[in-house]
Amino acid sequence: MARRFRGSEEVKVDAKGRVSIPAKFRRVFESADPDFPSRNRAQLVVVYGFADWTHLRLYTMEAIEEIDEGISRMPRGSAERSYLETLMNGLSDEAEIDADGRLVLPQRLREKIGLDDRAFFMAQGDYLKVSTPETHEADLRAIEADMPALEPGADPLSLLPPAPES
Repeated sequence: MARRFRGSEEVKVDAKGRVSIPAKFRRVFESADPDFPSRNRAQLVVVYGFADWTHLRLYTMEAIEEIDEGISRMPRGSAERSYLETLMNGLSDEAEIDADGRLVLPQRLREKIGLDDRAFFMAQGDYLKVSTPETHEADLRAIEADMPALEPGADPLSLLPPAPES
């Protein structure tokens, strides 16, 4: 299993749309890109989504391969497959982290999510969610509002499904 993203970080965005990918996140992109050793530049996929998306998703190459395999197992012509193919293939771009550890976000993507001079990276396991710091705060409040009710002192990991029996 590939390494997963952990943590969050706010970074500056320069006038050319370059954002420095924090080292802890770059290492995940590098380890999940089978061609990284020969190229020395990690590739990734930026999913920008439908019109209502206020964030970008940065997927590792391994995660994208796993998603593509899952989509290929879906029935051809199904609404679900069409939706996922459009989202993950049609509303995405391939990108690479440059030699200085930066990712260039095109102006159209920065404008789509309202990104100006600061970006917020939030780990989501196999992808990074990129938004403005303000959008990130609003998203956290929405998640907290939807949290399931737990007894005081309950372990949040109790929400996980039981492990499969071997």
